[in-house]
Amino acid sequence: MQKLKIISPFNILIIISLIISIIYMVQNINKPPKSNYTNGYYKITGTVMKCQKKDDYYQITIKAKEKILINYYNNYKCNLGQKISAKGTLKKPNNNTIFNQFNYQKYLYSQKIYYQMNAESITIIKAKIKWHYKIKNNLKKYIDKYKSKEYLNAFILGDNKEIDKNIISSYQMNGISHLLAISGMHITIISSLLLFIINRISKHKKTNYLIVILILLFYVFLTGYTPSVIRATFLFICLTIKKIFNLKTETIYFLILIFSLYLFYNPYIIYNIGFIFSFVITFFLILYSDYLQTKKSYISKIFLVSLVSFIVSIPILINNFFEINLLSPFINIIFVPLVSVIMYPLALLSLIIKPIDNVLINIVNIMENLSLLISHITVFKLTLKHLTIVSIVFYYALIIYTLNGLINGKKYKLLIFIIVLIIHHNINYFSGKSFMTVINVGQGDSLLLTLDHNKVNFLIDTGGEVKFNKKLYDIVKNKTIPYLKSEGINKLDYLILTHGDYDHMGEAINLVENFKVEKVIFNCGEYNDLEKELIKVLDKKKIKYNSCIKELNINKNKLYFLQTKEYDNENDNSNVIYTELNGYKFMFMGDASVTTEKEILSKYNLPDIDVLKVGHHGSKTSSGKEFIDEIKPKYSIISVGKNNRYGHPNKEVLNNLENSKIYRTDKDGSIMFKIKNNKLKIETCSP
Repeated sequence: MQKLKIISPFNILIIISLIISIIYMVQNINKPPKSNYTNGYYKITGTVMKCQKKDDYYQITIKAKEKILINYYNNYKCNLGQKISAKGTLKKPNNNTIFNQFNYQKYLYSQKIYYQMNAESITIIKAKIKWHYKIKNNLKKYIDKYKSKEYLNAFILGDNKEIDKNIISSYQMNGISHLLAISGMHITIISSLLLFIINRISKHKKTNYLIVILILLFYVFLTGYTPSVIRATFLFICLTIKKIFNLKTETIYFLILIFSLYLFYNPYIIYNIGFIFSFVITFFLILYSDYLQTKKSYISKIFLVSLVSFIVSIPILINNFFEINLLSPFINIIFVPLVSVIMYPLALLSLIIKPIDNVLINIVNIMENLSLLISHITVFKLTLKHLTIVSIVFYYALIIYTLNGLINGKKYKLLIFIIVLIIHHNINYFSGKSFMTVINVGQGDSLLLTLDHNKVNFLIDTGGEVKFNKKLYDIVKNKTIPYLKSEGINKLDYLILTHGDYDHMGEAINLVENFKVEKVIFNCGEYNDLEKELIKVLDKKKIKYNSCIKELNINKNKLYFLQTKEYDNENDNSNVIYTELNGYKFMFMGDASVTTEKEILSKYNLPDIDVLKVGHHGSKTSSGKEFIDEIKPKYSIISVGKNNRYGHPNKEVLNNLENSKIYRTDKDGSIMFKIKNNKLKIETCSP
């Protein structure tokens, strides 16, 4: 570890600024930011700062009284620097409605965007564009003529959004997505190249450094003020000042100063994963720089830098992706030289010598295919349950213990760290907790039930595709699977489908294709077309399935399937499930109607129910007064889409449930019922 000298008064001031900035951040991040706007209809005039063409709409960031994010679903000729007028309704971005998931509101707050608008119309007020925006527009147009434009945009402008999502996903799984982000390596290459050229022209070193700094500051604008570029640029400026004035302050204190100033400027930046990755990894690389520099072999340096970067980023990876790949440091040995020594220099050269683009695109193809191939190696991937603040502190204490051990030749400490990861991977086997989560999947049903005995996991229904911002949204890949992983679940023991309607099983094929499922249970009645398509996939993957069962025995727990009569419609054939967990009684109704409810009442002497998953999304065809009065639910959950076209839930149903505490996914988001030490605790994930 780098040995820090006696702390100077300047360094003490930096530490104090760090403490104050953290206190300032903690006091502000849970408060709504101060804004010049409120919810409502506006005509807003501003300058276009960012513009991106999505599938069927434009996403535009403008600078008015403050930044506003605009979604526009019409044709629009986008140019940065344009002055436009947009009409529409402003609203605050929503929080995540599924536990542990990406929070879009906080992400926008980290960019100082507090409101968004679905614009009805956009009018160009002033087509004349300022010089700096003209340069960025022209550079973007120039890059877009290249075959390798997706990677040139990433390497030069810091924008990787045009790279295929499957490729990006493979980079993330392999732990090499950081190579697409402009970071200290890129700034070092650019600044060194600029200094080399300018020093050949002028001998005035201070002036030369000033010119380079000004160019780098303009480059910060070109890359859209990304945190990693800001961090690398301002660290270069600080180190330049240190060199010119022969300051004794260590590099790590300059990094702390930049971090502190960033928090003062925008406390919400702590929600930006790029910011966290950039500062955490850089901090530890500087802290252990003396050790890293002792390695003479280029490959050994790459491996150790990759290993340190990987280890210190594990808590961040866990709480954002809920999965790590133990092969990442080894994969980086291949890809770091490929990108830093070959691809990035070629990208810079191709801007001057365009034929080099033909070479670059071939290397891009090699990199993509290799990444896709490696990403299919799953044996070294660990699913890891999300961390609490206390767990994060523990992890970083363990990380420092491990890295110090490596420096001192105690490699067994790395083994201890790996053992902790393996224990974390299997943490649910050490937990005595049962819980049930109604996952917010819009106008549909999906419910996770986890039992503490043998940690058996059930998913009851999957929901179906929904539209988000007028485009289809993949529920399983974007919501269900990440949520399962965040709870430390890497397989489902049972997928129970209440019935064959699309809003209940429309994502079933998608689920079994992308997540391990041991067994599928269908309802009574003939298979419909949707169920038959799923069965083809189940047969191909050799997944067992049953239909019309009466009960499931899971050690001390039983799931009773109360509806075994065959009706002539899919809703009445819905699986109706009753179970008792730690003394609490749960009942899940699928889309069963009043007809099914009467049949169940005639067959069973039902007890009072603690938690009822209300039938058919609160439709008037279900939850009859006679049935509700008999089971007397203490808590009732309605899984329903916001502003749905069916008018669910029905007022009469809400009246029938008036003696019950009602939770709704459209208002409360996902709802979790935890049972620990025989006590029931309810949590919601409100929009």
